[in-house]
Amino acid sequence: SITALPAAITTGKVLQVVSNTTSTRVDNTANTYIDSGLTASITPSSTSNKILVVVQQSVGKSANHTWTDIKLLRNSTQIGLFASVSFNGVSEHNYIGTTGCSFLDTPSSSSSLTYKTQFRNVAASGTVYMQIDQALSSITLMEIAG
Repeated sequence: SITALPAAITTGKVLQVVSNTTSTRVDNTANTYIDSGLTASITPSSTSNKILVVVQQSVGKSANHTWTDIKLLRNSTQIGLFASVSFNGVSEHNYIGTTGCSFLDTPSSSSSLTYKTQFRNVAASGTVYMQIDQALSSITLMEIAG
């Protein structure tokens, strides 16, 4: 059985891990992107390395036919989108659950990078919530040797 990678293999190793969580509720009633409160920063050790971003975001809503789009950003650049989250046709206040994504980013940078999520209330009807009822959302950043 293999118990470790050979020393000669230099790519694919996890070099550092940064994670952050939030349970602070954020509400949005408009079709405008706002910060969800979920953010983390990492400084890659080399421009050739990649960042694996893993997000788990808790979502709720208060009206029928409303839903959210959630953007993943590196600094101010959108690198991912979870579209049409929480569309279920139920009209009362409800906790949808947790949605998530994994994204392998190639930032070509050795400067500090901030990753965060933003969300909007697509139909601008009722309210869309992040971290409803203090549910926990998390973001994990892993620097991968390139």
